[in-house]
Amino acid sequence: MLNRIFSTLAAATAAALIACSLSGTAHADPPKPVQPTATKTIPRLVRHCSPSGHCVWIPATKIVAPGKPGKPGTKGTGKPQTKQICTFNDAPQKCTNAMYGNWSNTEQCYMQKEMPQPPLSDPRWQGHTDGSIWACVREQGYDEGKHLVTKWVWLPGRPDTVVVDPVTLAYQAIAEMQLAPPLIKTAPDQGQIGLVNMPVWLWVAKTENTWGPIVRSASVPGLSVTATAQVKAINWSMGDGKTVRCEGPGTPYTTAMGTKGSPTCGHQYAKTSSKLAKCKYPVTATAQWDITWQSTLGDTGQISMTQQAATQLRIGEAVPVLVDPEGGDATVAPAEAGC
Repeated sequence: MLNRIFSTLAAATAAALIACSLSGTAHADPPKPVQPTATKTIPRLVRHCSPSGHCVWIPATKIVAPGKPGKPGTKGTGKPQTKQICTFNDAPQKCTNAMYGNWSNTEQCYMQKEMPQPPLSDPRWQGHTDGSIWACVREQGYDEGKHLVTKWVWLPGRPDTVVVDPVTLAYQAIAEMQLAPPLIKTAPDQGQIGLVNMPVWLWVAKTENTWGPIVRSASVPGLSVTATAQVKAINWSMGDGKTVRCEGPGTPYTTAMGTKGSPTCGHQYAKTSSKLAKCKYPVTATAQWDITWQSTLGDTGQISMTQQAATQLRIGEAVPVLVDPEGGDATVAPAEAGC
């Protein structure tokens, strides 16, 4: 029989557990398109698609004054501002319709690219295998007899739509960027167990579509807009009621860091995750995109949007080890129930 048993914390075992917990790289769930959060001024979101068919939901935009005053008849940079006029049978016509697209004086209708495009077997292709099919919509009749007329048009490129507001082109440029949710990385990662009161490292992998900077342009005859997007910060919701805001992408963890905390983006949990669903903290990373744009007519603007991704972290406690001083087998304290 053992004379006595000393209860000690095996330092080597705890250190190994910590190093194992902090090493590795997390793999976030596959990116999913996320609708950006609307601003308080205009909560309604608007769907905008680029000519190539990529679409994005954009909240309110803010147009700011150009930097340099221009001469009379110009705007901002001193460049002549072309007045674009939309007409239907020589009568004035609104150039942009939120539902049907932009007006084409040539086709005499609002033009919007069909999404998704019909199969090539559809007769609307007229035998073509390139270009795209556009819906051409206009209102006809008077008073009680007003009704919408739609026809489908094949075009090898873009229609000659009249765009008075450069914001419309800014939206198209943003849609072409195909901005994606952040690529989450953590140490410990999803397959490991972190420890209470020990550092958790947070960072994101940087790509053009998930961090920026990324630049795209959109244009119509007489007007072009160039937009530049860059992530301003990542807000990490840690699942324990705390939010960590990181202005940069964070610092990747390496085993050489040992048990040190991240110098740029990290967190510590005060409690285990044993009482949570799946015994894990739900972690969400929300990227705040700042987008600026400028048109060839001198207008500039700013647009804000967000992209979001999620992962989970399991947090436990260092397990005490009961050591027999007379050389018997060590006994590990029982783990928390349910995890």
